[in-house]
Amino acid sequence: MGLKEVTKAKLHTRYPVSSILVYNGTTVLHFLLGGAGIMVGYNFSSVSMIFAYLYFAFSFLEMYLIMPLKVCPCCVYFRLERSVCVSGLNVVAKMIAREGKPENFSNRAKGLLSSNNLYMGSLVIPIIAVIPALIINFSFLLLAIFIVLVGLLLFRFFVIFPKIACLHCRAKFKCPQAEAMGIGNK
Repeated sequence: MGLKEVTKAKLHTRYPVSSILVYNGTTVLHFLLGGAGIMVGYNFSSVSMIFAYLYFAFSFLEMYLIMPLKVCPCCVYFRLERSVCVSGLNVVAKMIAREGKPENFSNRAKGLLSSNNLYMGSLVIPIIAVIPALIINFSFLLLAIFIVLVGLLLFRFFVIFPKIACLHCRAKFKCPQAEAMGIGNK
């Protein structure tokens, strides 16, 4: 066995500010570019503006209100004193929600309208919405927005989740997302 196989990742009680900024910066940028892509892709039509604003509302409310109300209260970070998770939402949750049952934490991935599915939807919706717009209304600006959106999604899957967020998370042993990525025991 090599040293790398034996070494376990350091678990964070308080994530470094840099990790929190990368996580939230990527998330907010994705949501803003997603809405902008919808507007640009459909020539700022009334329908595209409504859809973009609905997307903004859905994505920001899902991430920054529903998650702290529904998922965070069941997470270990809610109960850890002076803790800050990678999103910082446990701090928000402590202000607006009551403590939940730890055994309910895995419910975040159960059901069609689970928090995990809504979160993934908020990331994928603008990518899917921009594809027809690229065909109908091609522009290099729209292509750039599309490429950046796909890049941000891939960055989240291949860098943020496995190397910055989930690998160092104290909830990874009970988290369906960490289990699905195979990092629950790293």
